[in-house]
Amino acid sequence: MKGSSRIILLIGIIFIKLISISLASIVSTGDFNKDFFVTWSPSHVNTSADGRSRTLKLDQDSGSGFASNDMFLFGQFDMQIKLIPGYSAGTVVGFYLSSNQPNRDELDFEFLGNVEGQPYILQTNVYVDGFDDREQRIKLWFDPTKDFHTYSILWNLHQIVFMVDWVPIRTYRNHADEGVAFPRWQPMALQASLWDGDSWASRGGKDKIDWSIGPFIASFQNHKIDACVWNGNPRFCRADSPTKWWNNDQSSSLTWAQRRLYKWVRKNHLIYDYCEDGPRFQTNLPKECSLPKY
Repeated sequence: MKGSSRIILLIGIIFIKLISISLASIVSTGDFNKDFFVTWSPSHVNTSADGRSRTLKLDQDSGSGFASNDMFLFGQFDMQIKLIPGYSAGTVVGFYLSSNQPNRDELDFEFLGNVEGQPYILQTNVYVDGFDDREQRIKLWFDPTKDFHTYSILWNLHQIVFMVDWVPIRTYRNHADEGVAFPRWQPMALQASLWDGDSWASRGGKDKIDWSIGPFIASFQNHKIDACVWNGNPRFCRADSPTKWWNNDQSSSLTWAQRRLYKWVRKNHLIYDYCEDGPRFQTNLPKECSLPKY
């Protein structure tokens, strides 16, 4: 990264983090045992004695996963993750919000395993009322297996923002008034999983899982849930309130600093965008593709 770009990146990140700290109203405890339950293969889930960190394991017997005890309607969700080191082709680490309904809403981070030495690919997707086909992919600008990095989802009535270390890598705006579907009615749980995506995840399924070097381990820590806990009444989560900062005007669009970072990611690290895949949609791109991103 060039010197000037690095300075812009650091200034933008500091500004964004100061805003989030000043407005925080956390509903999570920071203890995985208190905030989450194991959804899949308890023998493959390991939690530290103090509950502050957790690992998921994938082997030939099973993958693993966990989900929040509560469901939420709007907020910001942060998790520090360290991905599988070395050769990880065919594996998928998921960090996502999902309503877990047949017509589900879902907001996905999917980390696609790679051949050692190749850049890690991060795929994001948005499901609304059971329909997806909204994939975007970027190559991360760092090695996510060497240390923990923060992955965040901001979800409010105005927009969805996917962030990596506070850098916005993707937005999905509420253009419901233009006939574009937007997740705004179904509460969602925060979830994480590690599973076998051998058939598609790495180079379209060409690079396979090498079970001989398993098991494969992904690590999680320092989660933060700053969100509206679902109580059955959507009006409660939509109301303006100092504690529901994500509904305020300041969070209704990207800031000037975030826009610069967003453009930097799009220019230097984006490798696939469904909105640029004319053949896939027979040149009839989804309507949101032609509407403002912030």
